[in-house]
Amino acid sequence: MKVRGRVFKYGDNVDTDVIIPARYLNIADAEELASHAMEDIDADFVRNVQPGDIIVAGANFGCGSSREHAPRVLKDKGISCIIAPSFARIFYRNAINIGLPILECEKAAQDIAAGDEIEIDFETGRIDDLTTEEMFESRPFPEFIQHIIDCGGLLNSLAE
Repeated sequence: MKVRGRVFKYGDNVDTDVIIPARYLNIADAEELASHAMEDIDADFVRNVQPGDIIVAGANFGCGSSREHAPRVLKDKGISCIIAPSFARIFYRNAINIGLPILECEKAAQDIAAGDEIEIDFETGRIDDLTTEEMFESRPFPEFIQHIIDCGGLLNSLAE
């Protein structure tokens, strides 16, 4: 499976309270909740993000609380993948559990710029920056994790 999208770029230590501020967690409607994604760090994110777009960030993406809402709102806004040198472990697991692919690749996170168009091949782990013609390699997911992602999340994979 491959995805292609435009890059939204963020720095190190983007925490879950920035991804979806706690003041909105009482909103039950998923679409309305997702309309507040990233607003404290990027007020234009929800207006500009398109289905298939990709987040590239610095180290420790998703640190902070263990709320599943953080990866969920990004997936609901159409983010197809997040690339960072490292992720907070609970964010990593929550993302996989809901079927949101995340890749660890320090060189890609460092070199890819906001607005670049990139393509990711999940089978090989290859990341192509179509804007700069650079290629990066991340480790592909093990087969069982790719299966979870392909099914749209852990619960869907168990129901199969």
